[in-house]
Amino acid sequence: MPENSLIFAYIRVSTKEQNAERQLVALKEYEVANNIKIDRIFIDKASGRNFNRPEWIKLKNVLRKGDTLIVKELDRLGRNTQEIKNEWAELKAQGVKIVIINMPLLSKIDSGDAESNLIQSIVFELLAYMAEKENEVRRARQAEGIAAAKKRGVYQGRPRKKPDNFIDIYPLWKNKKITATQACKALNVSRPTFYKLVKELEK
Repeated sequence: MPENSLIFAYIRVSTKEQNAERQLVALKEYEVANNIKIDRIFIDKASGRNFNRPEWIKLKNVLRKGDTLIVKELDRLGRNTQEIKNEWAELKAQGVKIVIINMPLLSKIDSGDAESNLIQSIVFELLAYMAEKENEVRRARQAEGIAAAKKRGVYQGRPRKKPDNFIDIYPLWKNKKITATQACKALNVSRPTFYKLVKELEK
C-alpha cells in the first residue's frame, strides 16, 4: 500500500434495531487474516435505497487517493445497482481501492495497482450491466401493469398536476362567486380539464 494511505471500513444495517456485530466480526477476522489494521470504521443505520446517509457522506469526505475501503458485502453499499455504479465510479476516479470481503475477486487487499485496476474495471462493467438489466425489468413490469390496468378499464395514467392556484379558484367557483369560464381563464386550462380537476378533487 502507498505510504501515508489509510484503511477505512464501512458498515450498513437497514434499521436501528439491526445489529452491526456480524459485519464487525467479519472485519476483525479480515484484519487478522491479512495482518492489517483498519484505521476507522463508519457505521450507518439506514436504508440502502440511496447514498444520502450521514456516515457514508463523512467517509467520502475523508477518503483520499491511495486509501482502501473495506466492506463485508456489496449490498452493504446499497440496494440500487445504478447508485452503487455511480459511487463506485467516483471512488475509482479518486484512486480509492475497494475491497469486498465476500467477493473473491475483490477480497485481496495486497493486489498490485495494475491487477486492482483491472479487477475494479471488470466489476464496474458488471455493475453497469446489472443496472441496465434492472431498468429493463422495471420498465417491463411497469408496461405489464399498465396493460393489465387498461384491460380492466382502471388505468388513469399519471395523476394530473393541478395548477398552483386551483385550491384558491375552486371554492370561488363552487360557491358561485365566479363562473366556470372565469375559473378556466384564471387557471389557464380548458373547460374539460377544469371539470376533470374538479372531479378528481371531489372524488
